[in-house]
Amino acid sequence: MRIFTAALATETNTFSPICIDRRAFEASLYAPPGMHPETPTLCSAPITVGRQIAVQKGWEVIEGTATWADPAGLVNRRAYEELRDEILDQLRAAMPVDAVVLGLHGAMVADGYEDTEGDFLSHVREIVGPDILVCAELDPHSHLTAKRLAAANFFVYFKEFPHTDFVDRAEDLWRLAIDTLEGRIKPVMSVFDCRMIDVFPTSREPMRSFVDKIMAMEKSDADILSISVIHGFMAGDVPEMGTKLLVVTDNKPDKGSAIARELGLELFSKRGTFIMPQIDEKQAVSQAMAAKAGPVVIADVWDNPGGGTAGDATVILKELLDRGATDTAIGTIWDPMAVQICMAAGEGAEIPLRFGAKSAPGTGNPIDGHVRIVRLVSNAEMRFGESFAPFGDAAHIQLDGIDIILNSTRAQSFDPSLFSVMGIDPTAKKILVIKSTNHFYASFSKIAAEILYCSAGTPYPNNPARTPYRRARKDIWPMVADPHAAAQKDA
Repeated sequence: MRIFTAALATETNTFSPICIDRRAFEASLYAPPGMHPETPTLCSAPITVGRQIAVQKGWEVIEGTATWADPAGLVNRRAYEELRDEILDQLRAAMPVDAVVLGLHGAMVADGYEDTEGDFLSHVREIVGPDILVCAELDPHSHLTAKRLAAANFFVYFKEFPHTDFVDRAEDLWRLAIDTLEGRIKPVMSVFDCRMIDVFPTSREPMRSFVDKIMAMEKSDADILSISVIHGFMAGDVPEMGTKLLVVTDNKPDKGSAIARELGLELFSKRGTFIMPQIDEKQAVSQAMAAKAGPVVIADVWDNPGGGTAGDATVILKELLDRGATDTAIGTIWDPMAVQICMAAGEGAEIPLRFGAKSAPGTGNPIDGHVRIVRLVSNAEMRFGESFAPFGDAAHIQLDGIDIILNSTRAQSFDPSLFSVMGIDPTAKKILVIKSTNHFYASFSKIAAEILYCSAGTPYPNNPARTPYRRARKDIWPMVADPHAAAQKDA
C-alpha cells in the first residue's frame, strides 16, 4: 500500500483582531516532507502514527507538509492557497496512492474561503478520484459541513476536552483505514444536527459520562466503527456552525442515523448544563486570596489564545494589583513589543514598562509600572501531553510582588512547565493565573489545591444568544429556545 499523509490546520475565531499569514504557521509548526518532529502535535498525530504503521505493515507512507498555526482570526488568502497547493502538489507527485490520511482542525476560515477544509478535501478528492480512501482526524471545536462529508470516506474527532486523546484518535483513524484497505469494513458516515451550540468539557459531568457511554458503544457493537461529538466552534461566524453527532458504521447508514439522532437528542436535552460555573474577577481574587492552601489556579477562560484571542487581557492582573496580592504568578500576557524591550534591557534590569491590553476592547487597560526583569528565554516551550507548545521569546518580570510572564508567540497555558521554564516554581505559589478554557485541566489539576473558572472582560464572543453573528445560523439553541420543537411544528 502507498498512503499519503499531511496536515494543514488552524482554528479561526472570526471575531479576533489577530489575522494569520504564513509567518504564523511557520512560528507554530511548518514541517516540509520528512521534517515533522518525532513527537506528534495536536493536528499532525496522523503523521507520527503513520510512521509506526509503515513499519508494522511494510507499507509506504509518503509524508507531505505538516503545518499548524495557533488559533487566531482570519487566515490570509494567499497563505492558505499556497499551503493548500503545496500539499496538493505533493499528493499529485505521490500518485498513484491507495489512501490519503490527513490531520485537519475543522474551524479554519480564510479570506474568500468560509469552508477551507471543505475546499481542501474537495481538491484532494478531485486528484485521487472517487474510489480512493480519503479520511481525516479533526478537532471537535469545528464545523462539520456538507462539502466535507461529500469529499471524505470518514472522519474521526478527538473525544476529550481537554484534548488529551489526539494520539489515541489518530490510532483509531489508522485502524479504520487499515481495515478499509484490507477489505474488512466499509465505513459510512451518518450525521445528526443537534441544533445547538454549547461548551462540552469532558473533565466534568455530564459530558464525562456521555463520552464514556459512546466509547462503550463503540466496543460493544460491531456495526459501530466510531462515534464523534462535533462540539462546534461558537467564535466561527460561518453558515454551518453548530453541534453535530457523527456515527461511522460498517455500511449501516440507517442504523447510524438512528443512533446519531438518539445520542444527539440526549445531548440536546442537557443543553446549558455542560459548561463550568464561572465567577468574575473580583470574586475569583477574593476566593484565591482567602484560600488556606495553594496553588489556587484562576483560569482566565475567555482570554484564551487557544480560542483565537490575543491573550493580552489585564483584567485579573489589575484586580490582583489593586488588592495587593503577592505570592502570585501570571502566565501569560502576550506583548511582543514589551518582550523586545525586556530583551534589550537584559536580565536583572529594572525599567519602566507598559504592557498588555493592546489588542481589542474588553481586555482591560495597559499596565504601567517599574518592573524588574528576572529571566529571559528565547524560543520558550511548554509541554502539552506528548508534544511541546512554543510561546516564543519570553520575559519573566516582577511588578509589585507579582511574577508575570510576557510572551511573543500566542499560546494558551497548557502545562505548569510554562512557569518552570521561566524560573518560577508553580507549586510554591499561592495563586497562579493562566489563560485557557479547559486544556489546562489535565496537567494543572495535578498541582492545584483549587481551580476557579473566571469570566473577566469580553475578549471572546462567549454568549451566542447575544453574539452579533452575520453568517451563522440563527435557528439553533440558545438563539431559539427549542429549535427541534419548532422544526417539528413547521413540518
